[in-house]
Amino acid sequence: MSEKIISNKNNLQVLFEDNHIIVVNKRAGDIVQGDKTGDTPLSDVVKAYIAEKYNKPGNVYLGVVHRLDRPTTGIIVFSKTSKALPRLNKLFADKEAKKTYWAVVKNAPPKTEDTLKHWLKKNPKNNKSYAHAKEVKDSKHAILHYKKIKTLDRYILLEVNLETGRHHQIRSQLSTIGCHIKGDLKYGFDRSNKDASIHLHARHLSFIHPVRKEPINITAPPPKDPIWDACL
Repeated sequence: MSEKIISNKNNLQVLFEDNHIIVVNKRAGDIVQGDKTGDTPLSDVVKAYIAEKYNKPGNVYLGVVHRLDRPTTGIIVFSKTSKALPRLNKLFADKEAKKTYWAVVKNAPPKTEDTLKHWLKKNPKNNKSYAHAKEVKDSKHAILHYKKIKTLDRYILLEVNLETGRHHQIRSQLSTIGCHIKGDLKYGFDRSNKDASIHLHARHLSFIHPVRKEPINITAPPPKDPIWDACL
């Protein structure tokens, strides 16, 4: 699928939509579901879009399938029907949805491509995950695959494929090998981006449609900025 955006009404970038699924390109700063900040979540924005587009009175059904960190951009899938939601949840839980991320990092990795295996332990006090070479108490095994796909003037573009989906997994594991993601102060980059984003983008997603059983392949264009533009 091309990087065409079907709709950007109300600044919502819809990448794919049918009767059962809606896929959007999350902006930096959007929260997928409501939290203690009280900020309007992306799920409410999508509900409002559906209500207006289809002139739906009353409450709009929308199921949250997965999440992205607030400063991260890219593909988010929502379910528009109660029939599709448990099937989508199972797809993601069983790792049958193939996710590819782009990460812009300051330092080149030790190898052009590699598999990283760590044990991640989350510290809820500072909302940060720490990578360990060996299993520690309350840690979870984390596996990702990366490869260098482009060298920019001052940065490196990595393609990352997740085998597990842990809290801050890409951010933590890449920082452990010295590849700090641009703008990610929490994980070792030396300064923040002006918009509080980090240069981590959920770029590709492929899965089998839970109802129609057809392959779905989606690509999300990264945000418009000089560094992301240089990646394309």
